[in-house]
Amino acid sequence: MKIVIAPDSFKECLSAQEVAANIAVGIRKVAPNAEIFEIPISDGGEGVLEALLNGVGGQRIAISVLDPLMRP
Repeated sequence: MKIVIAPDSFKECLSAQEVAANIAVGIRKVAPNAEIFEIPISDGGEGVLEALLNGVGGQRIAISVLDPLMRP
């Protein structure tokens, strides 16, 4: 059996990745042989960057930039 878990975040409580992982734990208890695909998603609000980075295997990089008036 193949199961896709594709949740959004629970606002200010759990990220979409945490929700997917917790759902997967419950499914594995009742269907240990299931093939589970955890695919965190976002509706464009909270958690969109994390869902995107997870989906494409990206990473967050912090850099310093200047504003239009060349201020840090």
